[in-house]
Amino acid sequence: MSVPTVTRTQASRRATYASVVGTTIEWYDFFLYGTAAALVFPQLFFPGGQDSFNGVIAAFGTQFVGFVARPVGAAIFGHYGDRIGRKTTLMVTLLLMAIGTVLIGVLPTYQAVGLWAPILLTLLRIVQGIGVGGEWGGSVLIAMEWGHQERRGLAASWPQLGVPLGLVLSTGVVRLVSGITGSDFITYGWRIPFLLSIILVGVALFVRLRVVESPDFEAVRKADRVVSAPIIEAIRRQPREILLSALVRMSEQAPFYLFITFVITYATKHLKFSSDAILVDTLIAAAVGLISIPVFGRLSDRFGRRLVYGIGIVLTALYAFPYFGLLNTGDGLLIGVGVVVSLILHDIQYGPQAALIAESFDPDIRYTGAGLGYQLASVIAGGPAPLIAAALLQGTGGSTAISIYIIICAVISMLALLLLPRVRAARAAGTSSVDEATRA
Repeated sequence: MSVPTVTRTQASRRATYASVVGTTIEWYDFFLYGTAAALVFPQLFFPGGQDSFNGVIAAFGTQFVGFVARPVGAAIFGHYGDRIGRKTTLMVTLLLMAIGTVLIGVLPTYQAVGLWAPILLTLLRIVQGIGVGGEWGGSVLIAMEWGHQERRGLAASWPQLGVPLGLVLSTGVVRLVSGITGSDFITYGWRIPFLLSIILVGVALFVRLRVVESPDFEAVRKADRVVSAPIIEAIRRQPREILLSALVRMSEQAPFYLFITFVITYATKHLKFSSDAILVDTLIAAAVGLISIPVFGRLSDRFGRRLVYGIGIVLTALYAFPYFGLLNTGDGLLIGVGVVVSLILHDIQYGPQAALIAESFDPDIRYTGAGLGYQLASVIAGGPAPLIAAALLQGTGGSTAISIYIIICAVISMLALLLLPRVRAARAAGTSSVDEATRA
């Protein structure tokens, strides 16, 4: 599609930069909460948190609330993304996430305001969840829909880099601030990374202002096919794709939050391992993802989304017991290997995942349908995972049950992958033909 002020190549690059920068900030904010939930929130916001595992479970409970809010964000912003466009919607999601994160940074603790502390923390986590819930669909779509038809797996994988970049940024800042503030980290140091979010958002907003609207959405608008109620239309036309898109993420989403969030609690409280050391391991693993995610996204263009994704599911299941075996050695080097390998296996699925899900939906309801399917996984997989793992650890005293939980998630994902309808070639290209593709 011709663009009056910039070439298609320039527009594509701008869309890619904007989606990566924006998702990085969004996930920086979201992961920052998870790290704080493992390190400081039990002591600061929940009564008895310092002396028992109940505070940990309560902190992860508020984290779960953010996951529950993500489908709400997907529905709200999917509606506007399919009606008024991807670009405008993405500006709002970024601002919403920033507001929630900065306010957490100035929130009074339980000692200061009592039960109001966890209540306000929960409300702000909901704001974060709504923001990130609306972010993913728009970022992926504006990058993928500007991408070359034969490289959409790679194009859609670029916004996925926001996850490792956000993880590197949030973990790195926490590690740096904890080193600088020392014993004062629990007093005030933990607030600094949350307050820094406002600077990062300013940069992201500047980049996003230069984005050109998605050509697929412009084609829908030009053809007068913009639907009045995208969420109703998506549920009516493609309910199977929405459900299976959520279930296919079980083996990626649930283990991921065990690998980056619960592992901090497991290593520090169960294994008595240094929190600084496990943060460095997570930092290294996330940095590797900057290479592995686009690599697997590109491989899905060449060998097919299903094959690459399916390999990731199988390897994740096979790694469930070795992962905790490496952690349980207590050896710093082996723990580091275990953490790094876990995220590489995650990336085999995460690289092709955005295109796999987004291409399953017609362009006029793609923001809503893909966003709902993607974010529903946060309710059934990502959000409950640390809670379930913490409860299993407390109940059994070991990791065996957690490994079995990972394998169950992988089995569910494989079944969903096999049942997910194959991509329609015309749908992936931006139309709604019923012709079936032979390349899926």
